[in-house]
Amino acid sequence: LQTSYCGHIGMEFMFINNVEQCQWIRQKFETPGIMKFTDREKRTLLARLVRSTRFEDFLARKWSSEKRFGLEGCEVLIPALKMIIDRSSAAGIESVIIGMPHRGRLNVLILCLVLHGKYELQRYMFAPQGSGDVKYHLGMYHERINRETDKNITLSLMANPSHLEAVDPVVQGKTKAEQFYRGDTEGKKVMSILMHGDAAFAGQGVVYETFHLSELPSYTTLGTIHVVVNNQIGFTTDPRMARSSPYPTDVARVVNAPIFHVNADDPEAVMYVCRVAAEWRSTFNKDVVIDLVCYRRFGHNEMDEPMFTQPLMYKQIRKQEHVLKKYADKLISEGVVTLQEFEVCLLGYNITVIQSMMAEGEPKCMSYPPTGLTDEVLKHIGEAASSVPLQDFSIHSGEILRGRADMVSKRTVDWALGEYMAFGSLLKDGIHVRLSGQDVERGTFSHRHHVLHDQEVDKRFCIPLNHLSPDQAPYTVCNSSLSEYGVLGFELGFAMASPNALVCWEAQFGDFHNTAQCIIDQFISSGQAKWVRNNGIVLLLPHGMEGMGPEHSSARPERFLQMSKDDPDRYPLYDCNWIVVNCSTPANYFHVLRRQILLPFRKPLIIFTPKSLLRLPEARSSFDEMTTGTKFRRIIPDEGPASKNPGKVKRVIFCTGKVYYELAKERKQLKLEDTVAVVRLEQISPFPFDLIKAEVELYDNAEMIWCQEEHKNMGYYDYVRPRFLTVLYVGRDPAAAPATGNKFTHLAELKRFMDTAFDLSAFEGRSF
Repeated sequence: LQTSYCGHIGMEFMFINNVEQCQWIRQKFETPGIMKFTDREKRTLLARLVRSTRFEDFLARKWSSEKRFGLEGCEVLIPALKMIIDRSSAAGIESVIIGMPHRGRLNVLILCLVLHGKYELQRYMFAPQGSGDVKYHLGMYHERINRETDKNITLSLMANPSHLEAVDPVVQGKTKAEQFYRGDTEGKKVMSILMHGDAAFAGQGVVYETFHLSELPSYTTLGTIHVVVNNQIGFTTDPRMARSSPYPTDVARVVNAPIFHVNADDPEAVMYVCRVAAEWRSTFNKDVVIDLVCYRRFGHNEMDEPMFTQPLMYKQIRKQEHVLKKYADKLISEGVVTLQEFEVCLLGYNITVIQSMMAEGEPKCMSYPPTGLTDEVLKHIGEAASSVPLQDFSIHSGEILRGRADMVSKRTVDWALGEYMAFGSLLKDGIHVRLSGQDVERGTFSHRHHVLHDQEVDKRFCIPLNHLSPDQAPYTVCNSSLSEYGVLGFELGFAMASPNALVCWEAQFGDFHNTAQCIIDQFISSGQAKWVRNNGIVLLLPHGMEGMGPEHSSARPERFLQMSKDDPDRYPLYDCNWIVVNCSTPANYFHVLRRQILLPFRKPLIIFTPKSLLRLPEARSSFDEMTTGTKFRRIIPDEGPASKNPGKVKRVIFCTGKVYYELAKERKQLKLEDTVAVVRLEQISPFPFDLIKAEVELYDNAEMIWCQEEHKNMGYYDYVRPRFLTVLYVGRDPAAAPATGNKFTHLAELKRFMDTAFDLSAFEGRSF
């Protein structure tokens, strides 16, 4: 009892309602003498501890004025991760995906993940990619030989922002995707490790959201090892102010994960706990938590002064002997190593800095092949959408399927069938499609019905899109937990694993993305600029003023447009951080989904999807708009009487989305179809300067207005206004001096803007 329960390891497992699992844990900790290590294992542990400690010493000397969020006080983390990776590799794991906060990141990057002697430290410290990010945010991907098992293993550390724990679901999504594409249905080849700070683990709600995905069928990664670096303080906040629970790890109890608390100044105890955790994950495919009870030798970062707020604590910390010295003294006293051997180990540890930079080109155009399909393909997918491929399957009502069959016979599609056509065609071409979110299987508005449920047999269901052809790609459609932050992060991670998959997250209502804003801001909007990580995730956000009050009306398009990086004064435009669209027809929705895969690059796609248009008879499309040779239309010009005689048009109304149908209805009632043209912006960002310019020139006698159903301080107005002015502006470019002093330059400028003012051909042939 003294040995098992009065040492440096504390266990929480009695809440687990599984006798086999509880007995397994008891045997690992209650069996006398089970926590023994060989002399070779102890020497390996010492060498790893030396590397971890000396690396932090090197960073402190080399970059003494830099914030690096060093590992001092928890140097044992590096040997701990190595033990987890070693044991997991021995069990057959081939790929490990890791997420972590700031503390110790450089040490993990260099010592734990990269081959010894080839440190790309200069790249991480001084040569960030893209627009650049701080060194303790950067990630990496590396394949190496595990020296303990002589097996290849791929190690991936995900880039993360300062929003602690935001990377958790992203890691899980990428892990799930790798398991999916490898056919690893038992989690024996791919696994995840998540590291946490104690204050963030207790305080950030996304931790709870991520835990609750851990055993859901379409989201489980079949066991994650969580390592909490327990500083016993959060920046300057004491635990008694930071949480209401006894331990920072108590959130893990909700999923019956065993929790192992261990004193980080006892390296052998830490190694044993890590070994058991790896074996637990391999045996039961369930989450497990390791709580490394340690301390922070310096402040929140190396520039911080902790004595301001925790004077007594830091007086004790300054007296604390370093763990390396403690463990070295222990092994010397045991005769495992000599003092001379230890000193040689210290002196023999050198670091070579190799500068390595990566450059990755930006896409220079939006060109892509047509996205239309043949009538035969459209009909085939339509027939699958309107039938049940299983025999003796009792459906709720045949009305929906009969309605689809009727549309197919008339060569028309509504919104749901247009989406069906897009997904089905990609699946037939071998493109995996994943649709995730709250109630997406049926659809919030009861329009989708991608999963049919047998009305007589419990748990019997059918997904017709998985019965299109023998060699098709799989379709994954999954109702998520009632989470936005966690699930959107998960889908983002899933999309990272394969650029050749269409991964969509649908909000139940567009404004529900509010609670996932961190993922949007930190990963989706800026991920490419900060970390040169392209991602093709699609966000489906129901939007529209339907008279239902302030909740669930607006998907807040102004927020996405405000974060769009295109310059309102630059024309033409060829690059963007994402694409924002508001399609008004099922055909255009069909095309934009297919275009997302056919583009030669990957950008996030934000789609404001409709509600009332889902069933509006006028909002239907013909097969003719989807057949071979057709493609996504960035704007839809007026195609009625006004366009036939543009010289007589007195007003051109530019708009986007649902309001078009209301404008068209009012124009018809007022009998203004000859004198008022209505032009729809389908792609809002990047702004279609070229097509808008053509419309302005076409209706040269007309007044131009912008119309939106959203309030003026919301929606699109603030975004489109300066861009319309740019289209209408003719004159010289900006300059520092009021005029050129060179006559030839003056005449060239004059000719250029005169050509612009009177000659449309000046804009022909440009790519936007």
